[in-house]
Amino acid sequence: MIRKLSVPTLPAVALLAAAGAALAQDCPIKVGVLHSLSGTMAISETTLKDTMLMLVAEQNAKGGLLGCDLEAVVVDPASDWPLFAEKARELLTVHEVDVIFGNWTSVSRKSVLPVIEELNGLLFYPVQYEGEESSKNVFYTGAAPNQQAIPAVDYFIEELGVEKFALLGTDYVYPRTTNNILQSYLQQKGIAAEDIFVNYTPFGHSDWATIVADVKALGADGKQVGVISTINGDANIGFYKELAAAGVSADDIPVVAFSVGEEELSGLDTSNLVGHLAAWNYFMSAETPENTAFIAAWHKYIGDEKRVTNDPMEAHYIGFNMWVNAVTSAGSTDVDAVRTAMYGQTFPNLTGGTAEMLTNHHLKKPVLIGEIRADGQFDIISKTEPVPGDAWTDFLPDSAVLTSDWKDLGCGMFNTETKTCVQIKSNY
Repeated sequence: MIRKLSVPTLPAVALLAAAGAALAQDCPIKVGVLHSLSGTMAISETTLKDTMLMLVAEQNAKGGLLGCDLEAVVVDPASDWPLFAEKARELLTVHEVDVIFGNWTSVSRKSVLPVIEELNGLLFYPVQYEGEESSKNVFYTGAAPNQQAIPAVDYFIEELGVEKFALLGTDYVYPRTTNNILQSYLQQKGIAAEDIFVNYTPFGHSDWATIVADVKALGADGKQVGVISTINGDANIGFYKELAAAGVSADDIPVVAFSVGEEELSGLDTSNLVGHLAAWNYFMSAETPENTAFIAAWHKYIGDEKRVTNDPMEAHYIGFNMWVNAVTSAGSTDVDAVRTAMYGQTFPNLTGGTAEMLTNHHLKKPVLIGEIRADGQFDIISKTEPVPGDAWTDFLPDSAVLTSDWKDLGCGMFNTETKTCVQIKSNY
């Protein structure tokens, strides 16, 4: 007897392949959320936890990923930097998450970095930072200095005529490294070293009277003074209150902040802050169809029309969707496969145009400068063309010769003069 064997049609083959991929993928796909829900940074990070829960819920409503539901695993590192490392290890070894979205401060990221690298985890980091880093296990969806700090300084000099600079920061790695870059850049732009005032304060600092008085005194010779603020967390509340109490307006001494957005301003009386500035890659006031839809989805999810959006939320939105597309392309949540699929990923910005993931694990995106309004929102007064994020600054001699390319060079710290890859073991 001759028996005829039917050959599956192409659609059937595709279904079988998809079923095989689904069987190979462990379900649910776990998404780690590593943000402080208590302590000094909760003012900024709690909203990012909520953002991730919304994005996970939206993806599940679309049918999940690789035939699996997504499950958000939330932990609270409580603004405690060593605890960030412990919680990252817990996410990867106990909960066995497939990816982590988290951190705000650079000191928390530096704490997590050796754990992520040791266990070959994958971290999406959504906040502006000091650069000078490119890890194989981190995608940096916030701004590097050339996508925030440098354009802000240029705006101060070229548009506002600032001649003296007060660099005020919280005392940790991000402000210190950023200000080292800015001091070098300012002097290259012709600003004398004696016209640059630098001051650092602890997390949660509240007594700003002396520092604000020092900043005012800087302009005693009649030169225009500007403040570059890398103050983080709830210390900003006291800083802006003291500015108002001292009668300092944006016309007198403009402040441009790198860590103050809509969320931080929502807890302040902003009537005396009108005209001060912030530099980000996103503002809630951006008028695009994508942003309108995002804000509507956020308000519906959170159940509060008064809740604002901000730049790190957009960074999570872009990073999460790029990760979803990379997982889909790779057909797996395997970290090495996803990493390779991330290169060249694109996704629409909420401010218009398209973000692109570069092989140095940084995004290409525009830089915006916003002016604070009385309602706590920002008028967008400057927007650049998309700027490629630079892992290593051009304005520090040791960094100027370095480049990062994980796709072709397989190196995050490649010396372009010696043509060698510098391998530095994380030890924070």
